[in-house]
Amino acid sequence: PGHTIGSICFLMDNYLFSGDTLFNMSIGRTDFPNSDYNMMIESLNKLKKLPKDIILYPGHNEKSTIGYEILNNPFLQLKSE
Repeated sequence: PGHTIGSICFLMDNYLFSGDTLFNMSIGRTDFPNSDYNMMIESLNKLKKLPKDIILYPGHNEKSTIGYEILNNPFLQLKSE
């Protein structure tokens, strides 16, 4: 949740299909009428708890890993308001 109501990610084995929640060095937009910034941060905080070697396949752009995003994605440094 966060990008849109009902947004989901799929974790299968060592692969995370994050849709429009988490991208390589970015996140999904939260400026839509049904988006919620604080819910997005909560979703990202859940993803940060995954093993660092999980391979991230976002809905757009290049693949990554959770570990890389934790270290480099500025949006994973944010906290809920």
